[in-house]
Amino acid sequence: MGNLAQSLLDTAAKEGRRPALRMGDTVLTYDEFAEAAGRVAAGLVARGVTPGDRVGVVLPNVSSFPIVYYGALMAGAAVVPMNPLLTTREIHYKLEDSGARLVVAAEGSAQAVAEAAGAVGIEAVPVDGVRPGALMAAHASADPAVRTDDDVAAILYTSGTTGAPKGAELTHGNLSGNARTTAQTLLEATPDDVVMGCLPLFHAFGLTCGLNASVLSGAGMTLLPRFDAAAALSLIERDKATIFAGVPTMYSRMLHAPNVGAVDVTRLRLCVSGGAALPAEVMRSFEETFGCGVLEGYGLSETSPVVTFNHPPAERRAGSIGTPIDGVEVRLVDERGRDVPRGEVGEMAVRGPNVMKGYWGKPQETAKAIPDGWFRTGDLARQDTDGYFFIVGREKDVIIRGGENVYPRAIEEVLYEHPAVAEVACIGIPNPDLGEDLGAVVVLKPGASADPDELRAWAKARLAAYEYPRHVWLVDSLPHGPTGKILRRAVQVPPGVRRR
Repeated sequence: MGNLAQSLLDTAAKEGRRPALRMGDTVLTYDEFAEAAGRVAAGLVARGVTPGDRVGVVLPNVSSFPIVYYGALMAGAAVVPMNPLLTTREIHYKLEDSGARLVVAAEGSAQAVAEAAGAVGIEAVPVDGVRPGALMAAHASADPAVRTDDDVAAILYTSGTTGAPKGAELTHGNLSGNARTTAQTLLEATPDDVVMGCLPLFHAFGLTCGLNASVLSGAGMTLLPRFDAAAALSLIERDKATIFAGVPTMYSRMLHAPNVGAVDVTRLRLCVSGGAALPAEVMRSFEETFGCGVLEGYGLSETSPVVTFNHPPAERRAGSIGTPIDGVEVRLVDERGRDVPRGEVGEMAVRGPNVMKGYWGKPQETAKAIPDGWFRTGDLARQDTDGYFFIVGREKDVIIRGGENVYPRAIEEVLYEHPAVAEVACIGIPNPDLGEDLGAVVVLKPGASADPDELRAWAKARLAAYEYPRHVWLVDSLPHGPTGKILRRAVQVPPGVRRR
């Protein structure tokens, strides 16, 4: 396909008068979107950006993000998206590591970005959230810069829980192919669809399954700068959204939103979940409450991101991340890279056109992650007799209690079935006799009541003797990452209790 930005121009040529982006009361048609992106491209070129340069983008889910993103691609640059909540030190690291030529920031986070850019020695351009006027030239660029499928389109930094963040190099081919498969075979999106854009666009899930898939299919996209469950439901009603993509925490919070029974969301035809395992009880409750099916998938930044999905109209299996998408292969392997028998747990290894080019500037890390052409995900799963995959946890999250492997998700699934539980994280606690013991940190639903003994007994009745958590604590909230995913490793336990 070449430059991914061509998809915006192609859609504008066919669906130019249709709404493309909506934020608040501001609506941009595809013609206006493409024209604004072309002016950004010309503005970047005027600032010295050349094909292959990196452009940092520190913007929330505002209409300026898609305009700057596609404008940078049109100029031939690789986009380095960043969370606006990052500290100056974190932004400095990513700008320096990526060798960014300049960085674009929302006016609200401009100070931290300006300080980081100054330390690196590059220009920081603050822009308005509605339209990036400070970056736009008077006239739009005529054609996108020539790029091949193998050229880098975006560098997405991993969370860095085990060291400094690494930049996953996603090519034009990676992103366009994954977005096209998502739009055509998973979302089955058309220009009549309206996609609810709650997922952060600076992450692969929102970028591919939200923005790029919408542009490829000509669908409209409603943007919410920061997720709020009540606000999301109101926008779904106002804009007659037909597709919602989110992480499990979003589904849980929407179930408990104060306006849950007062909004009309009947236009929703499809909900998609990814980013973390969706508890079966949350899926069941959401579908019962909102009358819309939820299809679960799986992916990572390094895989553009979609790897597997519960494909429509095939049978959906609750708790399963489905089967591989077109052109993608998945194996489950042991620590030596050998296939494990069907039904047993192994690490997911992925091969296909969605797998990143590598980690930016880190050939040794790339070789370790893709030792034989198969990307090692670090996620553990099992596969049933029909080929459906089921995630059981992260390789690093496995808790070994008395020699038995315990997967946190299994415990969490059982506790989510308790009527009082809103959120839960299972963690490992050092134990002198067993090596590790199990702890569960629980947030209750608003107005619900349950004590730790009751929750412990609930789990004990439903899990093997070595699996149920001996330690249960109630907390007001759990830590979440930028996409809303629960961060197990950041969970706080009571004083005097050590984490593993």
